[in-house]
Amino acid sequence: MERARAVIPNGMYGHESVALLPEGYPQFFSRAEGARLWDVDGNEYLDYMCAFGPNLFGYGHAEIDTAAAAQRARGDTMTGPGEAMVAFAEAMVAQVSHADWAMFCKNGTDATSMAVATARAHTGRGKILVGRGTYHGASGWAIQRASRGLMPEDKAHVIHFRYNDVESLADAVKMAGDDLAGIMITPFRHEVFQDQFLPDPAFLQFARESCDRAGALLIVDDVRAGFRLDRDCSIEAYGVSPDLSCWGKAIANGQPVSALLGVEKARQAAGSIVATGSFWFSAVPMAAGVATMRAIRETDYLERTIARGTALREGLQQQAAAHGFTLRQTGPAQMPQILFEEDPDFRFGYAWVTEALDRGVYLSPYHNMFICSALTEADVRLTLERTDDAFAALKARRSSVQPVEKIQPLVEAIRAANR
Repeated sequence: MERARAVIPNGMYGHESVALLPEGYPQFFSRAEGARLWDVDGNEYLDYMCAFGPNLFGYGHAEIDTAAAAQRARGDTMTGPGEAMVAFAEAMVAQVSHADWAMFCKNGTDATSMAVATARAHTGRGKILVGRGTYHGASGWAIQRASRGLMPEDKAHVIHFRYNDVESLADAVKMAGDDLAGIMITPFRHEVFQDQFLPDPAFLQFARESCDRAGALLIVDDVRAGFRLDRDCSIEAYGVSPDLSCWGKAIANGQPVSALLGVEKARQAAGSIVATGSFWFSAVPMAAGVATMRAIRETDYLERTIARGTALREGLQQQAAAHGFTLRQTGPAQMPQILFEEDPDFRFGYAWVTEALDRGVYLSPYHNMFICSALTEADVRLTLERTDDAFAALKARRSSVQPVEKIQPLVEAIRAANR
């Protein structure tokens, strides 16, 4: 960290910075394997963040890494893409029921920004509706909380609504008027420092119908949840199909690639926007993506992550109660959010994850976590042994645990944005 601060602003930046985490959380790591990772000091952790989501099948998955290595031997970033790009597009279009075409990029922000541009190109309109407080990336149009370097013009054509609130969405549609280009939604509400909750089917249906009436495009931001909830787009289970869907994180098991998928009517518009980058078409991530899609089709990864997540959730709930605490565990079991009841300043949550970290379990006190298919039943049992000890340690010092002052301004801003 001392070396980093000399050459990197703040020593680290972005969502993987430990600035908001408890003291003692490692910032830099040396290696990772399966469901485990090791920091640069040699400490081993059972990792429940999966690199903030990309490692769906665990670190160093043999078949996926073999496919990536074989492609690397032939060529990666070349003057043009490899055949793997076409194979990856074919695999994703075959897997996702609404998709007729695919375009690739590097990050979730790239995919959501491409979706916005495509909706505007298709409709010739400007207004994009997004949920209040939802996260759709790090571009100026998407950032909702206060941040230096942004201009009001960056969000001049973005209108917010309350997630799962049909009346609020209806008001936003009315405000957009005849300039509505698209409505962007997440498949469930998964923001930091907050409980997660699934969508109301009536809300999804209203969003679909509103786009149909206006000739606008319905966009699903599936960057975080894609292939973790379903082997299809995450809202298809509700009987609602989007026009565009944004993917990233897990689609190539940690390799840097994201995607925009779309329906036939949006193909021409997607082909008309400026969307490019020198590393967007590298072949190694595409080859890894093809292998990942094969594993999604042919293995029971989804059922295993649900089973492991459910076992963890049930065990933690019992442990917390036994030690005199109550947890709020929300969202899908394979993407758990773990908060404490009666903990408005997060003092207990921060203290508990610190105790767990000291015992070799890496959890987050404010961000949803991720279960990978490399996590075994034995890993879950070991985790629960260590979290039980963490609860006991927290109980022993309950009266002396202090509020977490460094996060309070952000927590208050989030609460204000959701009122």
